[in-house]
Amino acid sequence: MQIFFLVFSAILIILSVLPFSQSQHWVFRVAEFIKLQLLVFQIPVLALGFYLVSENPWIWWVQLAQATLIIYHVYILVRYTKFWRREKYDKGKDASDSIKVISCNVLQFNTAYNRFIDLINKEQPQIFLTMESDGGWEKALRVLEADYPNFEKVTLDNTYGMHFYTKLKVNKSQVHYFVAEDIPSMEIELETADGHRFIFFAVHPPPPSPTEEENSKERDGDLLSVAKRVGQYKMPVVVTGDFNNVAWAKSSLLFKKTSKLIDARIGRGILSTFHANYWFFRVPLDLLFHSPSVFIDKLFIYPSVGSDHFPMGCTFFIDRYSEEQAEDIEHLEKGDMSEVNEMIAEGKAEESDNRE
Repeated sequence: MQIFFLVFSAILIILSVLPFSQSQHWVFRVAEFIKLQLLVFQIPVLALGFYLVSENPWIWWVQLAQATLIIYHVYILVRYTKFWRREKYDKGKDASDSIKVISCNVLQFNTAYNRFIDLINKEQPQIFLTMESDGGWEKALRVLEADYPNFEKVTLDNTYGMHFYTKLKVNKSQVHYFVAEDIPSMEIELETADGHRFIFFAVHPPPPSPTEEENSKERDGDLLSVAKRVGQYKMPVVVTGDFNNVAWAKSSLLFKKTSKLIDARIGRGILSTFHANYWFFRVPLDLLFHSPSVFIDKLFIYPSVGSDHFPMGCTFFIDRYSEEQAEDIEHLEKGDMSEVNEMIAEGKAEESDNRE
């Protein structure tokens, strides 16, 4: 029992402290994803330690480390629960009508096209976004073009295809390749029927993992490039997609500060979207950030459509800039912008090295 306790405690402690490293290697960055799972294991292991400590007083040191990390994890995660206080905002008389958006990494190799199409037909969002959508998906989604006459398509077979459809008026659209020539991001200026304009940004950078990218340099560089561009806008902005990152990761926090946007999950729930087939290993990789003049009504997860990601839904409205909501904006500290620029440069350099 004591050996089991020590080995398991060591694993939990090591996985908990790995993200404190500045290294962008996947070993350190993927460990950020499982903070909730670590907490679930740490609590019973801490309880077991109190049973064993009478036999070996030095176990108190293990208990102290474990308890400290539990407190840290709770401190980070509690803001992503409904226990965290959120202000309730009432619509003003000049607010836009409610806008519904659905975004989903549909999984390129998922051919159950009708499951996602049926979801769109049922929910009738004003906007929907697909990621990992290849030629098969592009062809299947054409049946929706009568209802969604405005669209932007980047059809790729490298798992980074992206398709955007909307019922709203599109004033202009642009596809960016910030750090890699095969990793698109979409920037689209939309206008509602009642005259409210806003920017919709769609992202899907590559994940750090042993099977894809050895490190998070391209992901971080891509996201922070989006953040710098978004931070220049005066009009309302919504950024969503498969970030392949969690909201509490350092690069996500830098994204939030640089873009001057608000994390929609704060006070609404962790809302894990991946992996749809393994309930215990689910993490929130599909994120949504918004400016202070965008007000979130609901943020939620839909049932599976055959992908390894659950679709994410959001309803929101646009109103006057809210000083109260703006208090949730976090600002860059001294030296942060230099780090942001360095991470963007490293992301571009990583792509150049991969092409050689």
